[in-house]
Parts: sequence; structure tokens; C-alpha cells
Amino acid sequence: MLSREFYERPTLDVARDLLGKVFVRRIDNISLKGRIVEVEAYIGEDDPACHARFGQTNRNRVMYGRGGVAYIYFIYGMYDMLNYVTEPEGNAAAVLIRGIEPVEGIETMMQLRNCDNIANLTNGPGKICQAFSLDTSHSGTDLTGGEMLVTEGDDSGFEIATSSRIGIKNGTDRQWRFYIKGNAFVSRL
Repeated sequence: MLSREFYERPTLDVARDLLGKVFVRRIDNISLKGRIVEVEAYIGEDDPACHARFGQTNRNRVMYGRGGVAYIYFIYGMYDMLNYVTEPEGNAAAVLIRGIEPVEGIETMMQLRNCDNIANLTNGPGKICQAFSLDTSHSGTDLTGGEMLVTEGDDSGFEIATSSRIGIKNGTDRQWRFYIKGNAFVSRL
């Protein structure tokens, strides 16, 4: 599993380095696993698209904590969104997990999402939380062991592409979206 030190580095480095890693979620005796194929970085109070732009609140308090924990928030009255907190405590930053390629526990993920098309299973951040049975009650969960963690994966043989972040109005000039070029589980624009 990835160490706390992995997450407590600069957010843009963590974001790029997460591509190809494997997210693991344990539910009872079932392991759900998926290769991370798309992410977006959100960094601090000077990032106009970051939840920290207005300072610390009850909603974003987890972002100000130590790196290596989950930050999950609810948006549009419909979707939970999984982020990994980065950088040392006090620096509000996180990486949004936008796309995951299912690896293990696919049948369970399909049941959780009520989805019969694997191509549509985890190609978006809201879909990921549904497929991995995550909601805001899991915000603050340690990613360095336990029910959620990230392990090494295959980080070779793919090309990393960058673009503007998706679904934001401010901060679009920042090329902080990273994804594995050509992967079928990258979210659709």
C-alpha cells in the first residue's frame, strides 16, 4: 500500500503518480479493486475551483488535515465524489478520482451501480462512489490501510495526457487534469 509520505508531497506530483495505481475498497469479505486512470488536482485557497478557496469550513475540514485520507463530498444533490487529501497538514489540497478501470469485484460493483454495462461502470467520479459503495460518511478514512487503500499497480506502458479540469467555471486555465491516454474508463467530456 502507498505510504503517508506518498500523499504528503506536492499535489501535482501525487496526481500524476496516482495513474496506474490500484484503489482497493474492502466491504466485509469482498475486495473491490480498480486501476486509477483519471484524476484532477485541486490546490489551496488560491485555486478558484478548490473547495478551500473560501477558507476552512465544516465541509472541507478534512482537506486541511494530513495527506493520505479520503475527502468525500456530495454535489448537485446527486453524487458523492472521492478525493485523496495531499500535502502536509494545514495545506488544503486534494486529488479528485475521476476514472477507474475495474479490476476485481466487478460483479459486486455492477450490482451496487445497478449497471449491466462495464464500459459505463466507473468512468466518472459519481459512478466511482456508487460502484465502490462510498459516501460522505467515509470522508476522513485513512488510505494507508484498512477498508480503503491504494496499492502499487502497473505504471508503465501508458502515456499521460493533461487538460483543463472538467465541470468548473473558474480556474480553467490550470492544466491539472491527468489521464491515461486512450483508456476506455476515462470520463467522457
